[in-house]
Amino acid sequence: MWQAMFVAGIPYVEKTIRTLLVYLALLVLLRVIGKRGLAQLNTFDLVVMLLLSNVVQNAVIGNDNSVTGGVYGALVLLAADWLLVRQAVRWEWFNRLLNGTPTVLARDGAYDRREIARQGIRVADLDVAVRHQGGDAIEEASLIVLEPSGTLLVRLKDGDQVADKDDVAALRAALAAIEARLPAGD
Repeated sequence: MWQAMFVAGIPYVEKTIRTLLVYLALLVLLRVIGKRGLAQLNTFDLVVMLLLSNVVQNAVIGNDNSVTGGVYGALVLLAADWLLVRQAVRWEWFNRLLNGTPTVLARDGAYDRREIARQGIRVADLDVAVRHQGGDAIEEASLIVLEPSGTLLVRLKDGDQVADKDDVAALRAALAAIEARLPAGD
């Protein structure tokens, strides 16, 4: 029993190569799928991601059900990820290669419907993002960008932005100045 738990079923070099190949293949596939696939998972996307891990399991560990083999495979995955993340921080061109670049989905109150369709995003999701930012409709947005992480960033036009603390403070100061000019009431 102990031997089956702790003796790897395949050589560690093979396990390393398998793990790295599957990791790189999944990075490429997820990169090709698009930005939306990672940050805005719906129920169907979640099911696909869960099944994906099961589908590639044997490709990573081979014919090995040992504890040490599984831990070693996890270690190789984490080390590869750590290395790639560090290199992406170090070299901007490598970061763009791994993560992509931001994509403009709307500009000056108008959707870029071709880009929206290409990214697989619903217009209704963009409308929600505008409302979350404090806008009422797309016409109030000066820019909507889909970041490489899958995050939607909305910039509202100047007159349509929600008041912030500085705006409220300026209004209070103006009100205090007006009240100071009024004659004192009895």
